[in-house]
Amino acid sequence: MSNPKIEILKSEILSDNWYVLRKITYNYLKKDGNWETQIREAYDRGNGATILLYNKKAKTVILTQQFRLPTYVNGNETGMMVEACAGLLDKDNAEECIRRETEEETGYQISAVEKLFEVYMSPGSVTEIVHFFAAEYTKDMKVNDGGGIQEEQENIEVLELNFDQAYNMIASGEIKDAKTIMLLQYAKINGLV
Repeated sequence: MSNPKIEILKSEILSDNWYVLRKITYNYLKKDGNWETQIREAYDRGNGATILLYNKKAKTVILTQQFRLPTYVNGNETGMMVEACAGLLDKDNAEECIRRETEEETGYQISAVEKLFEVYMSPGSVTEIVHFFAAEYTKDMKVNDGGGIQEEQENIEVLELNFDQAYNMIASGEIKDAKTIMLLQYAKINGLV
């Protein structure tokens, strides 16, 4: 952290229950040359990775569906979300993470992955950087049923969808997950499927 316009004064942990929520007090040098004290909260859940699995020949993609409590308490009547496979890095690098998550969640053991980009998904409140990947899959890469890890209570349903159907689910509101929308749009723009 080397921005001369920012001076961190204090960082307090408000919660360390699931992940870490901090209240940070800092000085910010404004354009007029005056310093202003600001207070913000930042939620640190670690960094993550996500992937779009696509089959160019069959024109399909693999997505997942699972219950997401935050969406349920904010207007999603069922709480179910259709998403691209994703997970937290934990102590892995991004590529190791996404290979592990792909097999755990979808049951596919992928060979080659392509790093697309990385993004701060909600920079106003969450510290997380998400690394975006894409990989081709074939039926012979399926090594198990997927569905996530029992201990993590994921209960993931694996969906194989026609690419056009998945892409149209953005406009219909059936896909409302930002990382999934970004990956599907990347695939469309770059002609992956």
